[in-house]
Amino acid sequence: MPVKIRLQRHGKKGKPFYWVVAADSRSKRDGKFLEKIGTYNPNTNPATIDINVETAVQWLHNGAQPTDTARAILSYKGALLKHHLDGGVRKGALTQEQADAKFAAWLEQKDSKVNAKKDGLSTAKADAKAKALEAEKKVNEDRIAAKKEAEAAAVAEDAAEETTAEAEENTTSEENTEETQA
Repeated sequence: MPVKIRLQRHGKKGKPFYWVVAADSRSKRDGKFLEKIGTYNPNTNPATIDINVETAVQWLHNGAQPTDTARAILSYKGALLKHHLDGGVRKGALTQEQADAKFAAWLEQKDSKVNAKKDGLSTAKADAKAKALEAEKKVNEDRIAAKKEAEAAAVAEDAAEETTAEAEENTTSEENTEETQA
């Protein structure tokens, strides 16, 4: 029975979530599988991948062939490297301790890269948020300044209207006094 390590789609429309499974190559995509190896969620940034490396390596030792996407996921999590190192141990090129040390060093390096990416994304998000806040503050200050200018202009206009009204009253009262005197 030819076995494939492949993705089985779950989740709702537009929000895929995958199980990484070992399945008979003749079974349907979302059908019967032999064993669930892990999960893959591409909706997060960076993508969330939970794989049982030991189980994946065991299936690779038994001859399971990963699909292209599953191969990329297994490579990302180190299952293919562990399979390769185990081959070296079987041939006598390495001891098990050396292989474990190489795998542990690779995992540490990979974790530091992933954490650096997460930190970079969080700082970029924080910077974008700070820039948006500064832009919003500037817009609010401009609005307040424009409102104050409009109020000042309205007060000046009212004062001008009052002075012209008083001037008109004075001229009409002077005319009235002249008429009464005449």
